[in-house]
Amino acid sequence: MSMPTTLRVIREEHRALKAILQSLHLLIQQGPGENETSFFRSLRAMLFYIDRYPERLHHPKETELLFPKVREKDTGVAEAVSELDHDHEASELAVRQLQLQLLGWEFLGESERLGFVTAFENYKRAYLAHMELEESAIFPSALQHLSTEDWVEIDAAFTSNRDPLTGHHPAEGVFAELFSRIVREAPQPIGLG
Repeated sequence: MSMPTTLRVIREEHRALKAILQSLHLLIQQGPGENETSFFRSLRAMLFYIDRYPERLHHPKETELLFPKVREKDTGVAEAVSELDHDHEASELAVRQLQLQLLGWEFLGESERLGFVTAFENYKRAYLAHMELEESAIFPSALQHLSTEDWVEIDAAFTSNRDPLTGHHPAEGVFAELFSRIVREAPQPIGLG
């Protein structure tokens, strides 16, 4: 069977998120330097992206469509699905907490930096492990157990994902400026800064 649209979209979105996490890591390591305004604006833009795309678009489709179908057809992945669903709930709260901690660093100063950096590194490590579990446990099971009819339903939902950071879709509407800023100001691998 060729790669279903859903799994292709998820992989592309995982690559985009890994690039954002790496860019965040590099930017944090560089520190604010001479241009604090640009530094914090870039970090806020990337965290906002994570909150709006992976947390509010990507995760719900996995939790509501893909994971239940896979668990229904292959009870052997039930534990992995439970862990992934828990991760989705925890990461939504964690990214919002990171946004607040970043504001603390920006407005209260250097004394807040370590708390943010530690929380971000924990978040990044957990998110990378989460994506690895999806790709190593859920993807093979889905390919083996889901029917053509299952894929038609799930693919219809994932086809509508239009994450500009995958490189396949233009940024549209109010998010056009957000993605322009990320690409313009963030360090590689996601940006030009």
